[in-house]
Amino acid sequence: MSGAPLDTLLAEFAAAVDDSVRALLDSVALPPELDGMLRYHLGWVDECFRPVASAGGKRVRPALVFLACEAAGAHWRTALASATAVELVHNFSLVHDDIEDRSPLRRHRPTLWAHWGDAQAINAGDALFVLAQMAVLGQPAGGPEGAVAARLLAAACAQLCAGQQRDLELAGGPTPSLEAYYAMIGGKTAALLAAAAELGALAAGSPPAIRECYGRFGREIGLAFQLQDDLLDVWGSSDNRGKAAREDLRAGKSSLPIVLARAAASAPVLQRLQALYEQAPPLSDESVEELVALFDKLGVAAEGQRRVRAHHEAACAALREARPLPEPAERLGALAESLSGRVA
Repeated sequence: MSGAPLDTLLAEFAAAVDDSVRALLDSVALPPELDGMLRYHLGWVDECFRPVASAGGKRVRPALVFLACEAAGAHWRTALASATAVELVHNFSLVHDDIEDRSPLRRHRPTLWAHWGDAQAINAGDALFVLAQMAVLGQPAGGPEGAVAARLLAAACAQLCAGQQRDLELAGGPTPSLEAYYAMIGGKTAALLAAAAELGALAAGSPPAIRECYGRFGREIGLAFQLQDDLLDVWGSSDNRGKAAREDLRAGKSSLPIVLARAAASAPVLQRLQALYEQAPPLSDESVEELVALFDKLGVAAEGQRRVRAHHEAACAALREARPLPEPAERLGALAESLSGRVA
């Protein structure tokens, strides 16, 4: 690949988004406790609000905005406002998801609700959502109208909330069908990645038909990403993920392995799967090991990887249809591969 390596670009993108979010936080003058909680969640300070080395990850969603913008023919900084908004929406959703899922840790640190309580964490999540709206409406002069980008992002947020609602409805209930599972992850995960890619193309001034291609690219990558994440919960290493091994499985979540197992199982095996998975969480070590053994017998990992590859290929086809510039397209392809092909 010509030009700067992808990891170098991702680090540059992450720094630019962090600087943009910091500037936005500085401009609104929130109460110190709320401001500190937001900076804590973003990985910039510890629980006493003392600066720490940032551990915020690669900022995949804003990177998708930036790379799509470049692929569509503009400099990536043209899309900074939209990339900032996408990152803030993502973090708003993480704060609220942690509360709803009762997740005590994120990136090896206590989550906001675990440290400050539900009420404070809900308010912090709301603040992140408001900051996202401020960011997307602050499009630079000469760029796309902020209202256009804001409508696109708002539509994605509506899908995100719908996906989360489906997830909550499925919690503790029967294992969903593949159709219901896809409807859930299409909102929870894929909608924001689709919006990220489309916002990047919008920032570059692309017409609606081209923006739609980028949106389909982002959506398919989002689906592949979530499928792979579900598979990694069962068969991946937890060392680099900030999550306990088989956390989703122990919690009885409606993730891909159990959905695929249900679809492939004979009546007796299905009955055993349901008996194991519908126990009150957390599932015991013995139940988890028996479930994984059943998954292996049913070929769940292989079928899951087949689906990951299919969505990855669909994403590549959508990107080709967008007629991107070659070098940025190569980088987008590399980012897509890193998401759908990761092993930890």
